[in-house]
Amino acid sequence: MELKGFDELSRHLPELNSKGGQTRLALRFGGFFLLTTAYFIISDQIPTWTIDSQIVVMALGYLILSRFFTRKKIFIETYKEMAYQQAFVRFAIPGLAIIFAALAHITYMNGPKFTQPAITTFLSVLGWLCAVVGAILFVRSVFTFGLDYITMVYTYFPEEGRIINTSIYNVLRHPIYAGALRLGIGLACLNMGIYALSFAVLLPLGLTGWVRLVEEKELLERFPGYAEYRKNTPAFWPRITKLPAFFKFLFTGR
Repeated sequence: MELKGFDELSRHLPELNSKGGQTRLALRFGGFFLLTTAYFIISDQIPTWTIDSQIVVMALGYLILSRFFTRKKIFIETYKEMAYQQAFVRFAIPGLAIIFAALAHITYMNGPKFTQPAITTFLSVLGWLCAVVGAILFVRSVFTFGLDYITMVYTYFPEEGRIINTSIYNVLRHPIYAGALRLGIGLACLNMGIYALSFAVLLPLGLTGWVRLVEEKELLERFPGYAEYRKNTPAFWPRITKLPAFFKFLFTGR
């Protein structure tokens, strides 16, 4: 089954039109993911490095990904129609691979663990709830918005953007990030470790910084009404009055 937006994405990322190109992209992503994971496995042998490594590596992933946005004008001037392809391969793939490896690291971060039955039961229930809701929200968003939006094609080709009619944008500004955030918090709760839970507290702060300083800066330039929309719509956590619409999207995708 071909995912929504694949044709639009493949027009600007020609590697997707051949098995060899798809393999090269997958190997690039997988290589950065595995190298990052190998680093975590090694650094976790030194207990005091665990939380520091997690923060530094996550920040590195965001820094690399941010260049996809900050280098846009230079890349368009240099590479013209190939600007998106060059930026995606150089910045988006390694940046996202490192970020996903850091999220996966939450599940096996070392450090002191909670062992009290009442606390572990609470963390287990909360962890599964957050992880399941986060995973469903993430997948629903991917299928609703399409690969072209998820891979930020229209950052480089705004004139080709299409309108997406979905209620979730009246509930959350960034449902993809909201899903990843819940998944990260859920994994930290299931880890039940002090370091993992400490990072879970920092995760919303880092993600808020990312959308405010990088992604929404781009959106404010492209859409004059975005400032008002940002004022009225939360980024990750729905208002109580919007919970029915939030769960409707989880169950129906609409």
